Amino acid sequence: MVRRDFLQGLLWFLSSILLSRNGVKRAMASTNGKTAADAAGSGESTIEGYDPSKHRYAMGIDIDKCIGCNRCVEACTTENDVPEEPFFTRTWVERYVIERDKSVHVETIGDGRAMPKEKIEEATILRSFFVPKLCNQCENPPCVQVCPVGATFSTDDGVVLIDSERCIGCGYCIQACPYGARYLHPKTRTADKCTFCYHRLVKEMLPACVEVCPTGARLFGDLKNRASRLVRFERSNRIHVLKPGLNTHPKVYYANLDGEVR
Repeated sequence: MVRRDFLQGLLWFLSSILLSRNGVKRAMASTNGKTAADAAGSGESTIEGYDPSKHRYAMGIDIDKCIGCNRCVEACTTENDVPEEPFFTRTWVERYVIERDKSVHVETIGDGRAMPKEKIEEATILRSFFVPKLCNQCENPPCVQVCPVGATFSTDDGVVLIDSERCIGCGYCIQACPYGARYLHPKTRTADKCTFCYHRLVKEMLPACVEVCPTGARLFGDLKNRASRLVRFERSNRIHVLKPGLNTHPKVYYANLDGEVR
């Protein structure tokens, strides 16, 4: 016990020294060989003139427009070099089927080749819809709170990032995430998740999943910009977030979300 406590204390001490030396929490979020911005707390980035403090990013999803085509998942996998195995994903789409007897069936859809898990008679279906899911980029993220080395942190522009060079692969953040949005990368053995395609944001580009959505079910914007599509989306729709009772304050906003979605 004494030895373990000593090692724990040493770890925290070294971590605090590194943070104070840098002045801010920094990260290099690598995706498909590209480097995202230097993290955002200091206002520095790899893109000249980009000031994170002037932005507050969020995503909107209109459930009624999602057709379950899975193009968002494919684009994310390609853009961010996500392992192709189905249990590694930065974003995914769930199909909800609500029957007239109020029973609910949930299935994560694949690329069209996977067979449905169960057959449901069409006459019994009350409503069927698709729900895209991803990291909710929480204002009060549990993953940041539990990380013992400060590898997971929030940027000034509202994105939760992971410093892969600092991450020790302990998995605490994966367990703490109430949305199941994190996984341990099989090659790097570090935590990975959606970053809103941060390397694209600092170049004034849309996240890959938003760019390829054929129906406009996903949209992206800056909460500090009143002319943003996202701000208009908030004003014109009744907005819901996932698991609001946890007080994580997600920044992924859903319109037309059914109460059965968790």
